[in-house]
Amino acid sequence: YLSLTRGDGGQNLIGNELGEALGAIRTEELLAARRVDGGHQFFTRAYDFGFSKTADETYLHWPKDSILNDVVRVVREFRPHVIVAVFSGTPRDGHGHHQVSALLAREAYELSGDTVRFPVPRFGAPWTARKYYRTSRFTPADATLKFDVGEFNPLLGRGYGELSGESRSQHKSQGFGVLQRRGESIDMLRREATRVNEATPPASETSLFDGVDTSFARLRQNVTDARQRALLEAMPPVFAKLRSSLDLFNPTASTSWLDSLAALARGLCGATADACAEAAGTQRGSTNGDNDLEMSMRVLRERIGRARELASGLAVEAVVNRSTYAAGDSVLVTVTLYNRGALAVDVVSVSGPMVRLSAPQAATRVAAGKSWSTTLTVQATRLTAPYWLAAPRTSDIFTTAADVEGDDRHAPSLAATVNFKSGAGTFAITAPVTYRYADPVKGDLQRPAAVAPAVTLTLGSRAEYAPANRSFTRTMRVTLRSAARDTQTVRLALTLPSGLAADSAERTLTLAPGAQRVVDVALRGRLAPGRHDVKAAAIVGSARFETGYTAVEYDHIRPQYLYRPATLALDAVDITLPSRANIAYVPGVGDNVAPALAQLGFSVTIVEPEKIASTKLDDFAAVVIGPRAFEASAVLLAQAPLINAYAARGGTVVTQYGQFEMARPGVLPFPITHSRPAARVTIEEAPITVLDAKSPLLNVPNKIVASDFAGWVQERALYMPSTFDANWTPLLEMNDPNEPANKGGLLVAKTGKGTYVYTTLSLFRQLPAGNPGAARLFANLIAAGQAPKVTP
Repeated sequence: YLSLTRGDGGQNLIGNELGEALGAIRTEELLAARRVDGGHQFFTRAYDFGFSKTADETYLHWPKDSILNDVVRVVREFRPHVIVAVFSGTPRDGHGHHQVSALLAREAYELSGDTVRFPVPRFGAPWTARKYYRTSRFTPADATLKFDVGEFNPLLGRGYGELSGESRSQHKSQGFGVLQRRGESIDMLRREATRVNEATPPASETSLFDGVDTSFARLRQNVTDARQRALLEAMPPVFAKLRSSLDLFNPTASTSWLDSLAALARGLCGATADACAEAAGTQRGSTNGDNDLEMSMRVLRERIGRARELASGLAVEAVVNRSTYAAGDSVLVTVTLYNRGALAVDVVSVSGPMVRLSAPQAATRVAAGKSWSTTLTVQATRLTAPYWLAAPRTSDIFTTAADVEGDDRHAPSLAATVNFKSGAGTFAITAPVTYRYADPVKGDLQRPAAVAPAVTLTLGSRAEYAPANRSFTRTMRVTLRSAARDTQTVRLALTLPSGLAADSAERTLTLAPGAQRVVDVALRGRLAPGRHDVKAAAIVGSARFETGYTAVEYDHIRPQYLYRPATLALDAVDITLPSRANIAYVPGVGDNVAPALAQLGFSVTIVEPEKIASTKLDDFAAVVIGPRAFEASAVLLAQAPLINAYAARGGTVVTQYGQFEMARPGVLPFPITHSRPAARVTIEEAPITVLDAKSPLLNVPNKIVASDFAGWVQERALYMPSTFDANWTPLLEMNDPNEPANKGGLLVAKTGKGTYVYTTLSLFRQLPAGNPGAARLFANLIAAGQAPKVTP
């Protein structure tokens, strides 16, 4: 499964993480899905910069050659016989990223065997896929091949439709939970290119692999050595014996045939699978046949090892007594081999990536039903963090190379491998080093051990607002964590911009092993408009630490550690608040707006949907609804009449964008409709036309001018209404190039004695980014019901 991006530019239904943090979540969700369906997961270096409408717009952000290079590298590494594109590569795909994925898939099919354009030293051995398809689920008339993807697997006791539902439901941040369907489920593909059965009409095919020899017979034709050919010819009978010996009540019965198969593979390939190409009598990677043989033997040996592990009833765990360790520290790891099978095994050694071993290496016999343990001293060297974030990205391309081995195989920071002999073969089982503990509610939890700097520190969020040209006070929360094994004396030092002072520029504190300390620093001063950086450092002896991490943790994914400098950007904004600045805020999806409003000086009370009925809304100057809040909460949908009644009594409601649910009767006080797909302005620099320059929303308490729409990030507006009731007054008009103008970005209506504002502007992205114009505009929206009429 090759994904061009990690989904960084999307939205988040389970938390407030956006951007690269969301990309880390969605990466782990894809890997969780692969753990269900058994696929391998690859990515390119493309950063998801947000929705785009065309392939041309997408290529303005992604250098085409760079992403095509990544796709070719993955194709050459994985060596598929068939490539399936999910999308068509045409405008009907909608999203420009989707279009590009199909266009690059077709180009990789055509070009991955070209060693002139893609030299072997840079891109790996050439490979030419045999066939190319695209999905036709949404265009059934185009389909040339239909097949049942709901087939029942009696060994699993489940159908593939059930597995598919479980796999797709791992994408929780996108709200992709689906039913696990039983029974027949027909899927459809269209054959668009083939190199093996051109004479067969596409509609006559019965399988993806029509024309492709999937047996080992295809491998023998490239082997010139008689002995090696004999080994290949001996494999099919052993496969047959292996299958016939399968006994789920006595899996050990299969081990002798697995050993025989492993011996044939070793005889063919020697110590490594790379030797398979040499067995073919040609230079490694010179032809498709050679590469097919090498890859087939690599996959075969991996599967033999996994099957041997299962048939032998073996399990390995590597555990430590805490979850985080300091880089450079020695870590004691207890490695245990559990022999739950019927045969004795001999432990030969324990090894692992990036470890210093101190365990006894002599062979030790572990009898059936017994276990064996040893203690290793391993060296914690590599920080636990998403590898693609190791270096800052360049524009919308990650600078760290994509992992062509696959992210599902990416080695953890700490791992241990037990090498053992069983029967006639030598095998290995690798286990990540984990911190294992019992949660009173969730039970057995295993957390991968993390490697971090000895001291880390974070300063609240990345960016916060402050009023410009006015004296203000602010409490900055500094969180320090220790990953060290010893108690440390830490000196916290601050670097402050001109005009800002702290209650203490330095302070000293003690951090116990693994401890976390929170220090509140009182800031006061006066800042000129613009961005000002507050920096912190933790000094331990001669060592200076200036980074911290945020742990992203959800039950369905592995924890992720996202590092950033210990710097707080204070965006000083020239802003005036309305006379009444107390608001009730109903949180939405991926919503970091409320903290930004509080930093600007608003008195913010968070009101969850369940509390709306019991909250005296009339006490607030305004009620603000977060983005996609109505979609995320059925309770809030049910409370819409209460919110509309509050507005009718004289209150002010500011509702941020939603999707098609906003057109449901009764959600908004007056109807709106959407086109499908909904209108949106994806160019963040798109010109803005003011439709009512006298509107209080653009004048009071802040005069909104052209510069307030400068410096926006990712997009202007999304899911904009295409039509709306005459009671709504549109204030802004905008559009992407070559598209009709849309007036649905900012609507205001009088309802009873009050005011209702509905905005599809991407304010939920602008405020956390520290955009001053968006902050000034939001203040005006909250003041809509208080603002006097503006006269010429």
